[in-house]
Amino acid sequence: MTTPSGTISAEELTVWRAMLRAQVQISRRLQADLLADHDLALGSYDVLMHLGESPDGRLRMNDLADRVLLSRSGLTRLVDRLQREGLVVRESCASDARGLFAVLTPQGRDRLDEAGPTYERGVREYVLTRLDEDDLRMLARVLTKLVDRPRLDRPAVSRRSA
Repeated sequence: MTTPSGTISAEELTVWRAMLRAQVQISRRLQADLLADHDLALGSYDVLMHLGESPDGRLRMNDLADRVLLSRSGLTRLVDRLQREGLVVRESCASDARGLFAVLTPQGRDRLDEAGPTYERGVREYVLTRLDEDDLRMLARVLTKLVDRPRLDRPAVSRRSA
């Protein structure tokens, strides 16, 4: 599909833009639902969800930042807000004096449990019901090809320089 000169064809650009539009529209709809029903932003829900899925409701801040696709500083600001709301706390790491854990509080667990059905309903309505089983399998194959595959011909870019 790529032209010999390496430029992106009109068809390829259309696919790329459709993927970006779909991701943004789905995220905006989920955000609107969570804010309207639970006064909870999508990014906050994402943090609570990852903590809720982890052993003991805790993750190292670095690991959590990687999972929620935020910079370390972006996650720090978000966890600050969640901590002010009583949804998470920070705990020191016994094995690494510089390391911190984000830990889900009982109030955070309750908020996650309340918002979970809204999030799942949105995912089902905005994505899953629009695709049949073959579409879902194909989408899974395509997304798997796109995720977590560093290019071998380029050096990795650190988050600080990105």
